[in-house]
Amino acid sequence: MKKKLMFLLVLVSLLFVVACNSTSSGSDSEKDNTDSGQETGSSSENNSGESKGDSGADKTLTLWHIETGPSEEAINQAVERFEEKNPGVTVEVSQIENDPYKSKLSVAMGGGNPPDVFHSWGGGWLKQFVDAGQVREIGNDIDTSIYNEAALSVATFDDKVYGAPVSMDVVPVFYNKDIFAKYDLEEPETYDELLTIVETLESNRIIPFTLANQSKWTGSFYMMYLAERFGGPELFNEAFGRTGRGFDDEAYVKAAEKIQELVKMNAFPDGVNGMNYDTGQSRQLLYAEKAGMQVMGGWLLNNVRDEMPEFEDKLGFFLFPAVDGGEGKKNHVVGGVSPVFSVTKSSENPDLAAELVKELASVETAEYMSNKAGSISAVNGVEYEDPYIQKMSDVLANSEAMQTYYDQTLPPELAQVHLDTTQALFGLSMTPEEAVKKVEEKAKELLDK
Repeated sequence: MKKKLMFLLVLVSLLFVVACNSTSSGSDSEKDNTDSGQETGSSSENNSGESKGDSGADKTLTLWHIETGPSEEAINQAVERFEEKNPGVTVEVSQIENDPYKSKLSVAMGGGNPPDVFHSWGGGWLKQFVDAGQVREIGNDIDTSIYNEAALSVATFDDKVYGAPVSMDVVPVFYNKDIFAKYDLEEPETYDELLTIVETLESNRIIPFTLANQSKWTGSFYMMYLAERFGGPELFNEAFGRTGRGFDDEAYVKAAEKIQELVKMNAFPDGVNGMNYDTGQSRQLLYAEKAGMQVMGGWLLNNVRDEMPEFEDKLGFFLFPAVDGGEGKKNHVVGGVSPVFSVTKSSENPDLAAELVKELASVETAEYMSNKAGSISAVNGVEYEDPYIQKMSDVLANSEAMQTYYDQTLPPELAQVHLDTTQALFGLSMTPEEAVKKVEEKAKELLDK
């Protein structure tokens, strides 16, 4: 009996100890849970904050572009407006020089880490990324009716819109009015009259045309104009569309011959192919009145106003003259659309990126660029305050044909051959026949499919 009683007492004691330990563990567990709950609460609040970010806060978009001066300021203002309309959203803006930008964006696209929104010129340069499935269609995200139809067309492929244009440009021949007056020179109507101006300036130790052709696209203007003046506005379309004449047509041979004729007349600076446009080497010759003319896009006015505003009073322009016996006319212009803003397919915030494009390509942005940066608006409804830009806009409005830039319209591989061979013509390292043959060979390889 006593043994049974002792057994029961021991059993009760053991149960009591177990119960106490369980209670202690429970308390510790509750403490741990309380601590964990506090941490979880903090995490929960953070997650809540992140969830809030997913709906529009604490987000970052990236934007790459090449604009400088007032054009860059127009973009910065558009970004500020966008950020005000979208609290918590930050736009990281990267401004990159023209030539490095092209290679940097191509590498980023290929590497899968491009910006959310990027600058382009439309045409073949944009289409290469569209064809690779790297650009988002934004036709339903923007109001396409507010854009100039011709400008919007450079970002439209298979009836789908992949970019919004802001500005358009024409490429006239700019000249120093004081130098022309000093030597009794007048704006030429024909190419022969232009050659007379070249001879007069060269004989007076003034470089007729300032040109920095290291980047190659600057010299391309001469090939585009001269080929059009000989072969007419359908020459390029036929060669590009493979519907008639090719890039080795006689008109291209003649254009190449004229380029080399100008080189031999000392119409360009020494070492022209080694001079850098982005650093202003060609413009400095114009400002110093060591050169009389420059074939360049309307953005030159932007450069002048930014770098040497007092020179603007001396700056005049005329359209590249017609060639006797050629099919092209003086009111046929070389020009293009830039900037065009697009959204990359890999953007994690495509709707916000499209909203940013709308702000970048708005009337406010286009108006600022037109009146402060000297560009022709690609957005309808812009009022020009600048009579200089109004005059250039009128030139574009009154032109009968516009040739878009080869290097932006052609597929990149073909565009590169065009640029390389044209630069070689300026360096006299390739004959006209050799140059056009190389372009046509590459065209057959890429376009005859």
